[in-house]
Amino acid sequence: MSRITAVWLFMVGIVLSSCSVSKHLPAGESLYMGAEVKVVADSAVSAKDAKAVKAMVEPLIRPAPNSSLLGFPYKVWFYYFMGEPTKEKSFRGWFRKRFGEPPVLASRRTVTANGEIVTNYLQNEGYFRTEASGELVEKGRTAKAHYTVALKPRYLIENVEFVDSNTGRGFTREFLKNRQASLLKSGQPYQLSVIEAERQRIERDLKRVGFYYFRPDYLIVKADTNLKRNRVNLYVELKPNTTQLALKRYFIKNVYVISDNGLLRSDTLAGAVYRRGFQIVDPARAYRVRTFADAIGFRPKAIYSSDIQDVSLSRLINLKNFKFVKNRFELLPRSDSALLDVYYYLTPLKKKSLRAELSAVTKSNNLTGSQLNLTWMNRNLFRGAEMLRLTANAGIDVQLGSQRNIKVRDYYRTSVEGELSFPRFVLPFYRMNPAKNQTLPKTTLTVGYEELSQKDFYTQTSVKLNWGYMWRRSTRIEHSFTPISLNIVKPRNISEALVDSITSPTIPLQDLLRYFSILENRLILGAQYNFSFTPQPAFGSKGKFVLNAGADIAGNVAGLISKGRQEVGLVFGIPYEQYARFDADMRYYYDFTPSIRWANRLLGGVGIPYGNSFALPQFKQYFAGGSNGIRAFRGRAVGPGSYQPDSLSLFGFTSFGDIRLEANTELRFKVNQYIETALFADAGNIWMYRNFDNSFYFPEDNAVFTNKFYKQVAVGAGLGLRLTLPFLLLRFDLATPLRKPWLPETDRWVIRQMDFGSRSWRKENLVLNIAVGYSF
Repeated sequence: MSRITAVWLFMVGIVLSSCSVSKHLPAGESLYMGAEVKVVADSAVSAKDAKAVKAMVEPLIRPAPNSSLLGFPYKVWFYYFMGEPTKEKSFRGWFRKRFGEPPVLASRRTVTANGEIVTNYLQNEGYFRTEASGELVEKGRTAKAHYTVALKPRYLIENVEFVDSNTGRGFTREFLKNRQASLLKSGQPYQLSVIEAERQRIERDLKRVGFYYFRPDYLIVKADTNLKRNRVNLYVELKPNTTQLALKRYFIKNVYVISDNGLLRSDTLAGAVYRRGFQIVDPARAYRVRTFADAIGFRPKAIYSSDIQDVSLSRLINLKNFKFVKNRFELLPRSDSALLDVYYYLTPLKKKSLRAELSAVTKSNNLTGSQLNLTWMNRNLFRGAEMLRLTANAGIDVQLGSQRNIKVRDYYRTSVEGELSFPRFVLPFYRMNPAKNQTLPKTTLTVGYEELSQKDFYTQTSVKLNWGYMWRRSTRIEHSFTPISLNIVKPRNISEALVDSITSPTIPLQDLLRYFSILENRLILGAQYNFSFTPQPAFGSKGKFVLNAGADIAGNVAGLISKGRQEVGLVFGIPYEQYARFDADMRYYYDFTPSIRWANRLLGGVGIPYGNSFALPQFKQYFAGGSNGIRAFRGRAVGPGSYQPDSLSLFGFTSFGDIRLEANTELRFKVNQYIETALFADAGNIWMYRNFDNSFYFPEDNAVFTNKFYKQVAVGAGLGLRLTLPFLLLRFDLATPLRKPWLPETDRWVIRQMDFGSRSWRKENLVLNIAVGYSF
């Protein structure tokens, strides 16, 4: 520490210590300096439980004291520093609001109230005979609260009984059936929060089977604590004088669908048209009846169900055709009625839209690129909420500046794609069952054409055709199946300059691999299946698990229709790819607190080429690094195995592999609603499937997956900053390698070589990733 710094700190300390805030406090008031909690436990209470209770109680104490530094309330000092502002928008007012904090004054009434709050809270947690009290201890113009908790043993549940209130066979049968799924279990601690959750669960279950007017308030849970060993019996029963409306099972009379401005006018229903059980008001005749019949699960004479109510709203929203979706139920005006009319009010979105996007990127091989995307969309093509999306892209990667690499050539990309999706299965003899399917299935047809040109070298064209289905049988499981996935890749306009480059003895190995893949005509005909599983977390659980898995099989059908007995199979004169690729993505999230989350991901994938293929098609291969992978390494700059990619190749980093293993962990800290920070670590690599005799890698590259793969794992770590903007999360991740797999085996850990003061080290090892959204 320099002398000047020490002098300044000494002077600031004298000023702060001499300028007490007490003289600014109102007469007779003391500055509140915080609280202490002491737990005096009964002999039957363990030290562990006493410690847990103290941790439970401390957050309940209000108010929080002023911010302090070494015991000095510096923000209160700033609050009074410039005096009382004459105007709210003056500099004094801004300074007080920005840096200051009004004093928190001590109050005996607040201390007494806190004691009552703590007592009630602990009794609601099962500590029935526990009492909490507090006192205010003043010292000069400051005061501190001292709380004492006389802790008694916690009560556990002995038995749970659902009491028959003789309200009628229908209600009683459904009410007693709830015992099997009760959240109240013998041996668990008594907790009022669990009792409240149990009442809400019973309400949900009863509403699922027709009891529309039932509410949790109609239930009471009585506790009998007159037992030994700190045990309690619970009795779940209906409150006396519960309204008869709550005890009836309701049925649907009419279903009204109003598709206009969403407002019910006096003459709106006069124009209703009855179709397939629906009363439809659609003045513009914008939608076919099937659109509503598939989405809405209610039918006349059907029993009311909250599940069908929720699912119907979800389906209508997921059609992405309506700006607002509302519904209401109306009891028919008869004293003995058990019939409901249901109304759906739909406000359509604009049918057609056009969107343009412009993006830019710089690459490691000195290329600067830009891309223009135009997307035109029709949300309701055939009056059945069919969505047509037409996309056109144009991009260019060129060298800018005076220092041009003559070996690196400019790129030009153009593509068009059409996607037509139907909110149903497009299959013969299939009809939607609104009572069983929880979400609308989707059928998607995609057709696309892409052209990639490298200046004075070649042009590569790609045509694709996909036909697939997506469906969800529950909120936890989703399936996606693409029975037809066709892709044809063909080169043209191959120049003599490209041929000369390939035959050059100095061409980098990765460029040779890339050019061979470019010059081949290839056909990929296969099928894909994907599975997503998100289990419902247990009540009170802080963890969440997600699993995504998929399979991609290509070449079997092409092999059947291939003609002749050539060494390389052909379809329509084009070699076809044969491979099987399997992927799994497992994620686990754990919330330590509302502002601290631990996120984890484990990735695994393997592609097995066979028959016509010695490796996966390059756009089906894996790569490592980048903003969504191992963030301490640039994209495609790791592997395969211990091979070191060449950033000076004509394509920049171009490492690909047939096998991938990757693990990521991240601790996220939410600072406020706009800012989040993170600590993260990533590890993994990619490998080739075949041995070196059938690949473009030499034995010393160790690019092939073996039982020593763990010695070739790349590791990195870093810090993250996330900005939560309206409709956007902007992510900044700064990372550095901890382990480089291409170095000699004994030198791969590079932690000791870290030198943040070295400019050359920072340039080589610090990687800043900027992206939108979380990486996982």
